[in-house]
Amino acid sequence: MTPTPHRTNPRPQGTNAHPLRFGYGTNGLADLRLDDALALLADLGYDGVGLTLDHMHLDPLAPDVAARTRKVARRLDALGLGVTVETGARYVLDPRRKHGPSLLDPDPADRARRVDLLIRAVRIAADLGAHAVHCFSGVLPADPTHLADPAHLADPADPAHPAATADPAEDSAWKRLAETLTPVLDAATHAGVPLAVEPEPGHLLATLADFHHLRRILGDPPALGLTLDIGHCQCLEPLSPADCVRAAAPWLRHVQIEDMRRGHHEHLPFGDGEIDFPPVLEALAATGYQALTVVELPRHSHAGPHFAAQSLPFLHRAARAIPAGAEGSTP
Repeated sequence: MTPTPHRTNPRPQGTNAHPLRFGYGTNGLADLRLDDALALLADLGYDGVGLTLDHMHLDPLAPDVAARTRKVARRLDALGLGVTVETGARYVLDPRRKHGPSLLDPDPADRARRVDLLIRAVRIAADLGAHAVHCFSGVLPADPTHLADPAHLADPADPAHPAATADPAEDSAWKRLAETLTPVLDAATHAGVPLAVEPEPGHLLATLADFHHLRRILGDPPALGLTLDIGHCQCLEPLSPADCVRAAAPWLRHVQIEDMRRGHHEHLPFGDGEIDFPPVLEALAATGYQALTVVELPRHSHAGPHFAAQSLPFLHRAARAIPAGAEGSTP
């Protein structure tokens, strides 16, 4: 029988009435060995981890990745940690291009490398018992004129997307994204692990409206879900972060959380931005969402243990403001 891990910072009294489960992203603990990072998070009292597949943390391209995955699965189980698999490693595929290649790259072979990474992530997630696999679209190529292939153009009469349109290259990019994601969604369906696409500022798929456009293009496949980053909502969505949570509720499969300021895509420690967190957590609890809400501070990895220790008490204090019975009130 696996012993219950010792936790020095257990969930405080008064937060058990809501279903929220907090994790911390390993992309914010990049200077730690994965085993040390997991032990730290369990000791601090986190419920889980957002595991970014990277060369230093469960390299998805390693020849012995299956054996490594089994070892990590045992460790997660021993520590009592849930997991979501994230695929936002900066240079895991290309040492010279941040987040490259993407699902939108001009070269079909490059797009295939990203697809292969995501399918590997789905398999790893299934072996870990993860809640979801996170991904994002990528940015439009610097010279998108090559995308203007008549075979890829959207029907100009299609009103499904507010921006569907006058820009043939952008219309073609949406078609390309849908086509490239299709084999990943097939793998996710087969594995029983949802694919949670994240709206990312500056990317083709940047907003909740963009997510719904993709969903409609693909025919609303059950395996397609949403990663909602609370900071991104503050950064550029027309709705408040709490209203974004309510609007996204039916598709939520993964949540990332950090502070942020309006109009500035900079992930900040809690209290350094503009977000009012108790209403956000109340809205999240009301949706009935029970997967992980993961702290996302990749640029603070140099002091990762400090920010991990600071973040959880902040979230617990914010969660204590949730009124009793808030969970489950949203269908």
